[in-house]
Amino acid sequence: MNTIRVTVWGEFRHERRNPKVAAIYPNGMHEAIADGLRAEPRFSVRTATLDQPEHGLSGVTLAATDVLIWWGHIAHAEVSDEIVKRVQARVLDGMGLIVLHSGHFSKIFKALMGTSCDLKWREADERERIWIIEPSHPIAEGLGEYFELEREEMYGERFDIPAPETLVMVSWFKGGEVFRSGCCYTRGKGRIFYFRPGHETYPTYYDPNVRRVIANAARWAAQSGTPQVTFGKYAPREPLA
Repeated sequence: MNTIRVTVWGEFRHERRNPKVAAIYPNGMHEAIADGLRAEPRFSVRTATLDQPEHGLSGVTLAATDVLIWWGHIAHAEVSDEIVKRVQARVLDGMGLIVLHSGHFSKIFKALMGTSCDLKWREADERERIWIIEPSHPIAEGLGEYFELEREEMYGERFDIPAPETLVMVSWFKGGEVFRSGCCYTRGKGRIFYFRPGHETYPTYYDPNVRRVIANAARWAAQSGTPQVTFGKYAPREPLA
């Protein structure tokens, strides 16, 4: 069983500015997400945050990362374009990327999707019911037909993203909206999963179903030994004359 090297990235800003968030996630959302993965011996987990040098995402760190998990919200604009290009290059070369909740508006997700990634939203303590519409997909392993979060922020369609290659989950909210909440993509050699839940004022990242989805997604997105791809001028394999 190969070890999967995961880096969990978070802004770590709400937790230091908002006492309500700090009470829920005293060590940061990134550490709560990481703790959910550390429960499984297959994962080797590190964390990184926005205010570290190079946002904690040096070339050495990314080279030693099989899957990067990204949570961002209030500081998307502070993420260096150079680091975004570095992360994008690693995804194209085969690193997995899991984008959580408000990370839909991150520079890296927008760069990889090529769209605005905008949506409708509302904070009203609503129940979210997440329906599993592709139960045979590896990310859905161990889940029932649906699971519920008693309080979450609403995201609603239209979600301005490319059509997912596989749509694993859709959400329904008490106010009536629906949302594509579990979306799979490939870019280059890398696998990408967008997962909707995770507003900072709710204890979503302690929920066992949410933790299961993230762990399943990390296993799905991790790849080892992706083939080398050749580009550019290329010599013929057979004589041309």
